[in-house]
Amino acid sequence: MGGFFTLAGEGGVFQFAAGDGVTRFALGVVEFLLRSQDYFKFPMDSPSTTITSVHPDIIQTHILTRLDGPTLAAAGAASSQLHALATVDKLWRDICTSTWPSLNDPTLQALVSAFPGGHRSFFSDSYPLLAHPLDQYHGQSRKIPPTTSSPTLELISAVDIHYKNSLIFSKVEATETITGWFQCSPFRVDLLDPKDTVPTPVQYSVDGDYKWLSHLEDTLTLSWILIDPTRKRAANLSSLRPVSVKRHWLTGEVQVRYATVVGGDRTVGSEVVQCGIVVTCAGKEGGEMQVREVNLQVEDMEGRHLNGKESLVILQEALENGRRKKAKGEEGKARYERYLEMMGERRERRLRREKTLDMVCIALGVTIFLSFWSYFLFT
Repeated sequence: MGGFFTLAGEGGVFQFAAGDGVTRFALGVVEFLLRSQDYFKFPMDSPSTTITSVHPDIIQTHILTRLDGPTLAAAGAASSQLHALATVDKLWRDICTSTWPSLNDPTLQALVSAFPGGHRSFFSDSYPLLAHPLDQYHGQSRKIPPTTSSPTLELISAVDIHYKNSLIFSKVEATETITGWFQCSPFRVDLLDPKDTVPTPVQYSVDGDYKWLSHLEDTLTLSWILIDPTRKRAANLSSLRPVSVKRHWLTGEVQVRYATVVGGDRTVGSEVVQCGIVVTCAGKEGGEMQVREVNLQVEDMEGRHLNGKESLVILQEALENGRRKKAKGEEGKARYERYLEMMGERRERRLRREKTLDMVCIALGVTIFLSFWSYFLFT
């Protein structure tokens, strides 16, 4: 569909390019009007079709319930009437639970309802992915200011894995953040016990390895929403689509990696860090693929896994102030590859510094040696 579409609202006439989310809403309204002439009071040949002519119950029941989150948010910006209708929490609750089935958990429902804007603000936090500008702090680390709000007692993870848009794994996990064990140990959230496995409808394959791994990269999506109950903020730490799919050289298990790069902190000596999510799968040829491990870790540019205290500071900053952006195709993978390039550049700079330091030490040692023997030979 090309060109523009015009919708007359109470705030004036709005013109949108075809393909915009609001255009889909406008077309839905007009289509409904054309099929339900009994609901409006103006003739069909009226020069302008105003949205105020449609009964609010019709818009809310028959139109808004058919929209996805971005389109519903765009529709709410068309007029004050639509804004009032499009901010009803039930609409956003239905969108959230259909997008992330893990939110059907009763505890999460109560928690999200307590957000300042309810499910609508939760969606605005979690639907766009974190997109930290990778070159903003390139070569130097920033200092995250200390928080003045109440300490976070726990972090909640809401995780959903889909295969070809069909749910194959969903879980809610709470992680305490106040004990010394959490503060000092490497930060890691495991969703499955070592002996647990989750069956999937995916057929496991060993033959034609590259083709099958590419198939998983195209069809296996993951959402990992991290929620801070204290600050009522959330963020999606996943790249949605895998950034790499590899078979472990020793065990033969398939490791599907998702990653989001966020800003680091001067205390950890890394300008950016990686929130890495690994889904480990295994199975027998021709049988069903089983999910054996799903975990989250935070890693700096030296490859060091951060401890709980360091990770908590960085994750809180990402949840509250992290830049968010709607995911587009392979953008997550491209950002991860850029992060790997930055790691390589950082490693090269460190090697050059170490080489220079070695040369200085050697030169100093030679100078001292020659001075020492010159003293004895000429005195």
